[in-house]
Amino acid sequence: MPVPYRSDHLSHFPTLAGMQPPRITVALAWMIGIGIALSALIMAYVPWVQTAIGDGQIVALDPADRAQEVSALIAGRVDRWFVQDGQHVDRGDPIARVVDVDPNLLSRLAAERAQVEAEIAAVRQGQAVANIDVGRMRQLLVEGLVARRDLEQAQIKIADAAAKLAESRAKLNRIDVQLNRQSAQLVRAPRDGRIQQLNAAAGGALVSPGTVLAVVAPERIERAVEIFVDGRDVSLVRVGQPVRLEFEGWPAIQFSGWPSVAQGLFDGRVRGLDPTAGPTGLFRVLIDPMPGKPAWPDRRFTRLGAKVRGWVQMETVSVGYELWRQLNDFPLEFGQARNQTREVAPKNDDEAVLKAGKAR
Repeated sequence: MPVPYRSDHLSHFPTLAGMQPPRITVALAWMIGIGIALSALIMAYVPWVQTAIGDGQIVALDPADRAQEVSALIAGRVDRWFVQDGQHVDRGDPIARVVDVDPNLLSRLAAERAQVEAEIAAVRQGQAVANIDVGRMRQLLVEGLVARRDLEQAQIKIADAAAKLAESRAKLNRIDVQLNRQSAQLVRAPRDGRIQQLNAAAGGALVSPGTVLAVVAPERIERAVEIFVDGRDVSLVRVGQPVRLEFEGWPAIQFSGWPSVAQGLFDGRVRGLDPTAGPTGLFRVLIDPMPGKPAWPDRRFTRLGAKVRGWVQMETVSVGYELWRQLNDFPLEFGQARNQTREVAPKNDDEAVLKAGKAR
């Protein structure tokens, strides 16, 4: 019969036999073991909502509701401002008056126009007389009193009068164009809004057509949010997907994988996305409010251009799967996307030939 291990060996080491592990070590070992077991259960059974994260800003859904630049229509200098920064304007209200460098330009253009009109009247009168001469020459040619050359000379005079008349009308059109441009000296607001910025430098300098004089920002707009998503996950973004939004300056607590636990976030849905990337290599996703959900914060707190962070919600997976995907740097919905894009192979050669014929 074998001798017990303790009596056989530990009897030679009385100090070792009397040692006992500290209680704190035992407790720590139990805690580590329980923690590992709980972590395994959490990674296997706790759900996690995959999200595509993007940063962006608040924009106006209608392009006409975005800030618009008011430009000078003619060359000259700003003679007077009718508005100030922050002032509300209605559509058609004057913003500035631009005058030409030459103060007598309008009067000289009017005088030139009157001269051209007189030339046109004289040419028309000469053309009428030339038509009478042509008719008279034809009658005299029939009677044999004049030569054919005289008739041809009269017809040439009619052609010259028509050419002079066309040239005078072209001059008159050019003068009218200049007058119309000079009459556009009063720059008006293109729509209702508030003056956001005045180009004060234009007041003391010469301006050319297209110089920005002011910026009008509309106040009553339909808001939307644009965020920029990485190209790795943008292929999985679909129109109508739910989005959780965190607005700048609005207190919020976000749990990316558990949107139901988050506080202070607002709901939206994907309205559309750009087919190509921007200069930064990111893709723009346009988001509008989700029907039936709480409205977004008031415009006083979320103005145009305010920063926004969005989480486009995808599939629900386990925490362990999401951790594995993050460590391997796979795209969202890795397994589902792979299965959807995999093409089913034909069962036999006849089916392959049939598909090839249909493709042709």
